Amino acid sequence: MRVILQRVTASSVLIDHTEKRDISKGLTILVGVCDEDTQEDIDWLVRKILNMRIFPDEQGVMNRSILECSGDLLVISQFTLYASTKKGNRPSYIRSSKPAFSEPMYEKFVEKLRTSCDLTIKTGSFGADMQVHIENDGPVTIFLDTHNKE
Repeated sequence: MRVILQRVTASSVLIDHTEKRDISKGLTILVGVCDEDTQEDIDWLVRKILNMRIFPDEQGVMNRSILECSGDLLVISQFTLYASTKKGNRPSYIRSSKPAFSEPMYEKFVEKLRTSCDLTIKTGSFGADMQVHIENDGPVTIFLDTHNKE
């Protein structure tokens, strides 16, 4: 699995130009799934995300996790995280899982977040047309790939 974490002061998603879901201070999490992903990848990502110290402490040093800050989470499915740009100018998405596999994995990821913390968690809608608005705080943007944990 691949994830882009963005520390935000606010973030929202507009789904199919009608339904808006928004959060205040916290993390926007963009999630991509490939066919090799497992429950172990989900577990690793959730632990890593919830405990990553990317929020400022009293001295302004990034030393606090989302759990310590009681921030919100906005989770969006993002198949383009597996884009390959090696050939030509049109990205290939061959490494991204098809919806039959990736949607249940995305749902399991969201459920694991929900059962692992008491934070407010909002989501996009898998496969929908979405406009995501992100007020990146810092800016802080972190890329995680479960197949490259070193």
